[in-house]
Amino acid sequence: MARILIVDDSKTSRRILKNILESNGHTVIGEAANGEESVDKYIELNPDIITMDITMPVMDGLEALKRIMEVDKNAKVVMVTAAGQKTKMVDAVKHGAVEFLTKPFEAEQIIEIIDKVANQE
Repeated sequence: MARILIVDDSKTSRRILKNILESNGHTVIGEAANGEESVDKYIELNPDIITMDITMPVMDGLEALKRIMEVDKNAKVVMVTAAGQKTKMVDAVKHGAVEFLTKPFEAEQIIEIIDKVANQE
């Protein structure tokens, strides 16, 4: 099972995601509330997977994705998007995102995506 870092400025979103992931056997090893924190936490914790919200204060998810990929080109970042963020999704893929989750969250979809990413070499 994967060790996961959750990055989202919404405490509620982080809690929902954490509950879904942990009840399916994954371990949430850290949380960050903005992109800047996520880069530091990634370096500190070295998670298997990061779930990264796109829209956040201080530093958005796309900028954080770029910085994390500079630190580790093999990082597995799953972007979390609200509906209607197609352009940002395309940018995220260009910068190395491996998958997407859409809010509002559906437990089955999240687990399916996280399991798939966890099993990629």
